[in-house]
Amino acid sequence: MKALLICASLFVSANAFAQAALKLPEASPAASVSQTVGLTEITVNYHRPAVAGRQVWGKLVPYGEVWRAGANENTTVTLSSDVKVGGKPLKAGTYGLHMIPTAKDWTIAFSTMSVAWGSFTYDQKEDALRVTVTPRSNATSEERLSYRFDDPSENKATLVLTWEKLSVPIAIEVETPKVVMASVRGQLRGPAGFTERGYAQAAGYWMKNGGPLDEAVKLVERSIQLKPSYQSLMLKATILEKQGNAKGAAEQRTAAMALASEGDLNQAAYQLMNDKKMDDAIKLFQQIATKYPESWNAQDSLGEALATKGDKAGATAAYTKALALVKDPVQKKRIEGVLAKLK
Repeated sequence: MKALLICASLFVSANAFAQAALKLPEASPAASVSQTVGLTEITVNYHRPAVAGRQVWGKLVPYGEVWRAGANENTTVTLSSDVKVGGKPLKAGTYGLHMIPTAKDWTIAFSTMSVAWGSFTYDQKEDALRVTVTPRSNATSEERLSYRFDDPSENKATLVLTWEKLSVPIAIEVETPKVVMASVRGQLRGPAGFTERGYAQAAGYWMKNGGPLDEAVKLVERSIQLKPSYQSLMLKATILEKQGNAKGAAEQRTAAMALASEGDLNQAAYQLMNDKKMDDAIKLFQQIATKYPESWNAQDSLGEALATKGDKAGATAAYTKALALVKDPVQKKRIEGVLAKLK
């Protein structure tokens, strides 16, 4: 009996050694590529087979058959939020990526099965989405299969598979404002929700990106409650104006002016200039110059606005006052040059 146990033990040990495998370089090495679109993370994990002198399309990768879009286990695509692929919706998650190539159009399949080996057990019933794309020819050949993201922006990117002399583009779009707003609502329940800046940033994003204006007002009001500032009051005025509340907007602007620094006012005046509202800009620059009579910058900015409008006399008077107030030799020399050109 003892001899039998020893033999059994030796068999188990020998079998364990036989099953152990060394980790060696793979013929098709693993790779990954990621791209952030807005706040959405898109990651592709895959293996990179080589051409190795073989005919790829139509032979190594047969036409009309499901292909793993790489080598070894499933190529996967992971999406941190909902997207659209080829104009069709696809939920956040990790998907096995499969392709059915033909000599003309390709079918791209996103399978809910993402942990299989290759496409051997692929089942169309497990597809979350199928889209059709058109591949394009490349001038040069790429030895190893690769994925990359072309033309990324805040709202979209194109995932491109390239191998041999062929590229396969897959258009991905993200409703970034929707994703950002959902994220921000969560962030405001954390540390950002204890600062006036967090609420003001959220309100500003809502206003610029089509968010609910009623919610934007509540957000900026929370910012003002925590710490009123010129910027937050002006933001509320802008939101109210978008809602059609001209009276409320005017009241907020008046309140903002009481908190404004010279820099705040100067920035607001230049914004009016950028918006081609020259008379309003000049009026505000004049108010700044009156409120800060010892400021060379106030006179300098007023002179610039008047010169832009074509009022040489007014500009010369303002620049002359600025020259009398300025201490910085570099600015003094610049203003002297401006005055020389105005003569």
